[in-house]
Amino acid sequence: MQILRYRSFATSHGGGNPAGVVLDSSGLSADQMLTVAADVGYSETAFLTPISEREYQIRYFSPEAEVDFCGHATVAASIAIAETVSGVGDLLLHTKVGPIEVSVHDSDAGLTATLTSVVPKTAELRKLPELLGLLDWDESDLDPNLPAGLAFAGLWHPIVWARTRERLAELDYDFTGLKELMRSQGWGTVSLLFRESGSLIHSRNAFAVGGVVEDPATGAAAAALGGYLRSHDRLPADGRFSVRQGEDMGQPCLLEVDASGLGGVQVGGLATSI
Repeated sequence: MQILRYRSFATSHGGGNPAGVVLDSSGLSADQMLTVAADVGYSETAFLTPISEREYQIRYFSPEAEVDFCGHATVAASIAIAETVSGVGDLLLHTKVGPIEVSVHDSDAGLTATLTSVVPKTAELRKLPELLGLLDWDESDLDPNLPAGLAFAGLWHPIVWARTRERLAELDYDFTGLKELMRSQGWGTVSLLFRESGSLIHSRNAFAVGGVVEDPATGAAAAALGGYLRSHDRLPADGRFSVRQGEDMGQPCLLEVDASGLGGVQVGGLATSI
């Protein structure tokens, strides 16, 4: 079994979120996949089972559990397929949350993959006071002009807006408490955000439920955020914006989001082999 390693959503200056990729996991049990993911040690490893040259079943595992959907591992897996199997073009990946279409194409910086999420949903964040307590935030830390809530584009994510970029830079939360809350609520990550402008958002994603403090780039959360902004009429006129994530970890990542239209949200970026 060959395990490939990629950095997804890398910037022109490096960075990116590492993901493992197993191109053919036929015959592996879920327990075996979990063992491999734990050995790899990244926030997610993608396990593919080929259906045809451009169609695959895909499963995602963190070091501690299976995850229904993962954006950065989808980008890594798609570019791994393009580089080793089928070249650039369109792919269809069957996930636990539904089919995900991905387009891989060349760019000046290298291969880029753009996924289209399932149709997003939003809901009220009823656990906001408890969440703020675990984060050691209070109401004065929140941006009064942007509402907190829950967003879904394959996984549910709390959407919480910091009043300042400086507040976002400070992340020191109750790991065990947040892990328990996330598990009880079925949350994928907790999206902590600062909106610098309509077209640029800074993000940090707590991922205690996956066994790591923070995820450097979270495509699923970026897609959910796009749907959330759409539902609250907070998108730029063209429906597109950039998410910068991982900067406070020393792993800068760039995610390009297109939430125009009414269907799934597109999230794209580079991935480079490690």
